[in-house]
Amino acid sequence: MTKKSLEREDWRQHIVSSPDVLGGKPRINGTRISVAMILGFLAAESTPDEIIEEYPGLTREQISACLDYARELAEYKVV
Repeated sequence: MTKKSLEREDWRQHIVSSPDVLGGKPRINGTRISVAMILGFLAAESTPDEIIEEYPGLTREQISACLDYARELAEYKVV
């Protein structure tokens, strides 16, 4: 398995979406913390440690999974 496929598998372990929670927005599995919120923190230059301090239940792996998820979305192309 390549590193790229491991990364994609990894985010799928942490990011879920279901219509009955947050209106179907992608979120951290087992929480109501949306991927968009984590990306917003990162865009505002918050460090993973600062995000974890705000949301102690989060892990670095979950925050990294949000970035991997966003990266994969950015690679999507409409044909």
